[in-house]
Amino acid sequence: MADDAAPEITNTEPLSNGEDTAPQAGLLSQYVKDLSFENPNAPAVYQWQGQPQIDIQFNIASGQVGEDAYEVILKVEAKAVAADKVAFQVELSYAGLFALRNIPEDQLQPFLLAEAPRILFPFARRVLADAVRDGGFPPLLLEPIDFGQLYVAQAEQAEALGAPVGQA
Repeated sequence: MADDAAPEITNTEPLSNGEDTAPQAGLLSQYVKDLSFENPNAPAVYQWQGQPQIDIQFNIASGQVGEDAYEVILKVEAKAVAADKVAFQVELSYAGLFALRNIPEDQLQPFLLAEAPRILFPFARRVLADAVRDGGFPPLLLEPIDFGQLYVAQAEQAEALGAPVGQA
């Protein structure tokens, strides 16, 4: 039975240079950076008939704000139009502050433009839905978004144009 025992771990020494080189990513904070809701045709809008056409636009921005700190901003714009008049318009900039250490350079942009927005999206979705509901309309529930696939598509498009990712 002694042969079935787990091997002893004998190397518990720290790295010779004393540095931790493992990649680390953490969300320090998330917040509404900017929120605007417009209901320009109230109260008449509540008597309109028919379904409005809703246009939704997304944009992602990121920037380094400290030695190991990056801010990622998920911007969502939604506009509902019925009978050629604006029912409502909402603009949300929802941001997250991420601490990133020892992330390889080739993995930094995919994290900032795909993984970070994936983390922020459910919270931005709730803020947007609540703003629309508080404006007197049914909540606008956005479908989940595959930010990883969007990043890959943008990278392929940028490569075809000869531009860096995030610049196309």
